[in-house]
Amino acid sequence: MNSYRFRLIFPLSLIVLLVLASLGAVLGPFIQDFYQDRMNERIEKEASVVAFSLEQSDTADRQAVEETVDELAQRLDARITIVAEDGEVIAESDADAEEMDNHLDRPEIQGAGDNGNPFVVRFSSTVDRELLYYAEPLVIGGEEEGFLRLGLEMSELNDVYQNVWILLFVSFLIAFIIILAFITKLTNEMIKPIEDARRVANELARGNFQARTYEALDAETGELNRSINVLAENLSQVTKTYESQQERLETLIENMGSGLILINEKGDITLMNRSSSAIFEAEADKWLNKTYYDVIDNKKIIRFVQELFLTERPLRKQIRWSEGIYIRHFDVHGAPIIGQDNKLKGIVLVFHDITELKKLEQARKDFVANVSHELKTPVTSLKGFTETLLDGAMNDEELREKFLTIIARESGRLEDLITDLLELSRIEGEHFQLDWQEVDLSELVSEAVTMLSEKASAKKMNLKTKVDGDVVIPGDPARLKQVMINLINNAVVYTPAGGEVIVRIRGQKENVIMEVSDTGIGISKKEIPRIFERFYRVDRARSRNSGGTGLGLAIVKHLAEAHHANLSVESRPGKGTTFRIEFLRFPFGEEG
Repeated sequence: MNSYRFRLIFPLSLIVLLVLASLGAVLGPFIQDFYQDRMNERIEKEASVVAFSLEQSDTADRQAVEETVDELAQRLDARITIVAEDGEVIAESDADAEEMDNHLDRPEIQGAGDNGNPFVVRFSSTVDRELLYYAEPLVIGGEEEGFLRLGLEMSELNDVYQNVWILLFVSFLIAFIIILAFITKLTNEMIKPIEDARRVANELARGNFQARTYEALDAETGELNRSINVLAENLSQVTKTYESQQERLETLIENMGSGLILINEKGDITLMNRSSSAIFEAEADKWLNKTYYDVIDNKKIIRFVQELFLTERPLRKQIRWSEGIYIRHFDVHGAPIIGQDNKLKGIVLVFHDITELKKLEQARKDFVANVSHELKTPVTSLKGFTETLLDGAMNDEELREKFLTIIARESGRLEDLITDLLELSRIEGEHFQLDWQEVDLSELVSEAVTMLSEKASAKKMNLKTKVDGDVVIPGDPARLKQVMINLINNAVVYTPAGGEVIVRIRGQKENVIMEVSDTGIGISKKEIPRIFERFYRVDRARSRNSGGTGLGLAIVKHLAEAHHANLSVESRPGKGTTFRIEFLRFPFGEEG
């Protein structure tokens, strides 16, 4: 604002200075002319007095004329010269003047003689000074006797001129200073409210909507400041409303259960909420402003986005992908963002996690089919052998014993299946609780290995355990033992005769890791997410012949989740499989 003040004061000051200078340039010569005219009038009157005095004296007496001229020159403080008609000097008041030559060529004499200008300012070499000369015809007794010339020194007039210029300069300087002070004061009064308005405008531009300006009484600036204050108040209200709506929108976006991703027209991700980060197990900061196909590694989603860009129409599609041992299902909605100019501005993707719904739907479909399938074999066997016995085979002791043995085995298998179904139902129930206590996993593994060692020996398998470090964790010992038995039993079942099963337990600072590795048939990558489903079998013939129910791994998964443990599987077909469970030492986040 200082620059603005300078730009206002400087031109005004310059204009005033120029006006004063111009006025001085006009007044100076005018005053000079005025004094010059007064001087001319004075010398003309003095010449009349001298002419009158000479007319009263005896002009025939040259001595008397000279005395009269000297007397009048002293009284008038002027130089008086009497010039004859032929140019000869008759009398001269200046005693220092040397013998004069003919004066007819003097400009004042010529001006007096031919009705020209009798007033002449020139330097006189005779008296070595600048004089104002006036000449007029000398008339005595009605006859022209020659010329009368008076000369006044210009030093007096020059002093007057100098004083005039000094007076003008001082007066104009004082006037300029007064006008400059007035302009400065007036400018400050005008600029102060404007400067205050500018300050408030800058504060508003920086986002400080609480800034206010002084409302002056002046009509124009006061109205300006009042308008700025009203604007600031309105901006404050609008900003508060916007921030409130923004907070609500951000809270809604961040806490909505569905994943939300915005992609601009260039294909860059501009928004990603918390649910999307959890879905893709990625940090939002690493995805923002990145091209979608550079960060999303799911080809189905990439094709879905490309289709949205191509068609510019809302689309909906169900997409599934595997994450470790889990399969996740999503109902994906996509819609283009069209601007007011009917041009594509980007697209929005919404991911609804329908994994649990799919599980429930699949469970309902599979349960009857799987249970019916699993129950059909033992029930058919029981019915068939019972009918055979009733038809007369019961009278044959050897057949009776054989058939009853088969009936007993199938009854036991049916009982195991029903027991596992009830157990799984109880584990998945809302009221299922673990009996939490300190558990030494090495003891549980030893008991489980002892129980299955005979089964492993029958297949000539090497069943080993390796324990390293502190392996005491909080948990339910009965349920953890059930997990170990199921995993070790599966390893024994799916490992060919002569193979090896190793159970490793490693105690670490924050967790304990248990691994059950075998050299069995292995599991393909696409089947890993499904092995924990009910009744799913990698090799149906082998598992059914082994007496399994197909529910063991489903029970293992639910019990691991109940213990807040992380379950994972690594396998290579034909090379073997490793089941890994990572137990936390403090599953509830508190030590002790």
